[in-house]
Amino acid sequence: MSLKALVSSLLVIISAIALGISAFLLLPEFRRRETVQENSLFVSEFVPTRQHQEQWIIDGDRARELLKQGAILLDARPVNNFPIPSLKNAQTVRWQDFSQPQAPHRGKLLEDDAVLTAKLQSLGIDRDRPVVVFGDPLRGWGEEGRIVWMLRTLGHSQAYLVDGGAKALGNISLTSAPKPGDFTVQRVSTWEIGVNELRTAIAQNRLVVIDSREAREYQGETTYGESRGGHLAKAIHLYYKDLLDEEGQLLGREKILAKLQAKGIFPDMAIAVYCTGGVRSAWLTVVLVDMGFDVKNYSGSMWEWSSLPANHYPLINH
Repeated sequence: MSLKALVSSLLVIISAIALGISAFLLLPEFRRRETVQENSLFVSEFVPTRQHQEQWIIDGDRARELLKQGAILLDARPVNNFPIPSLKNAQTVRWQDFSQPQAPHRGKLLEDDAVLTAKLQSLGIDRDRPVVVFGDPLRGWGEEGRIVWMLRTLGHSQAYLVDGGAKALGNISLTSAPKPGDFTVQRVSTWEIGVNELRTAIAQNRLVVIDSREAREYQGETTYGESRGGHLAKAIHLYYKDLLDEEGQLLGREKILAKLQAKGIFPDMAIAVYCTGGVRSAWLTVVLVDMGFDVKNYSGSMWEWSSLPANHYPLINH
C-alpha cells in the first residue's frame, strides 16, 4: 500500500472514532430532551420560564414539582354536570360551598371567616403549603379560577391555577391524603370590589369594566336566574374562553395582550370584571393579575346587580 493510501485510511478511521465519541458524549443530552418532551404533556405558551411578580398560573411541569414537594391538590371540576374520577388523593372542591346560599347573593363569599377557615382547614390547607388547583377549562365554567381567586382573597399567597387543567397534570398520584390544615382566613381586598364601590367608580369613570359572559348574555338573555338582562354601562364584552385554544390552554401572553388591546384594554388601566355569579370573572381576574393588570372581581355580579333598583343600577340591552 502506498504512503498516500495509508494516510487516507488512517484519516477515515480517525474521523469515525471522533464521530463515535461525539455521539457518546451527546447521548445524555438527547435522552434528557426526550425525557422533557415525554414529561411535558402540554407546553404552555402562557407561562414563561422566568418567575414574575404575582404569579398565579403555572404549567403542568411546575405543578408536578410543587406536588412532589407536598403541595395540596384541589380538583375544582364541576362533577355535578359530568361525573369524572379525580386524581388520587386530590381534594374535590366546589365554589358553592364557600359562597352565600341565598339569592341574590350566591356569587359572594361567605361572610363568616370562622366558617371559611374551618372549611379550608378540612381540605388540608396550610398557611405555608402551596395549593395547586385544576379544572376542566373547555367544559367547565372557570371554577378553578374562582377557587384560586378565593384563596388569594382570603389571604393564601401560594394558590395556583394549572394551565390546561387535568390534562396538563397527567396521571400524577399523591402519596397520601392531606391532614387537616392550619390556614386561618385573613382577607385581602386587593382583588375584590363591592357593588356600591363599583357603581361609584363607573359613575366617576375611574375604571374599565369587563363583562366575561357569552355574547347572548351581554345582549340581554337571562339564562341563569338574573332578575334583569343586559350589561353594565360602558362594559366591554370579552368572553373569558376566547383566551383559550382548542386544547383548553391559555393563548400566549402576546396573543392575549393583543386581544385586550384590540378592545381598548391596556395594562395601565384599573379594571373590574363581572359575570353572572363571580365565577367566570374570577377566572379572568386570575389571568389578568398574572399578566400584571390592576384588576378586581365583582363577585356579586349580575345576580346581585340585576336584583337592585333599575334607576340606580341600570343595565343596557343591546
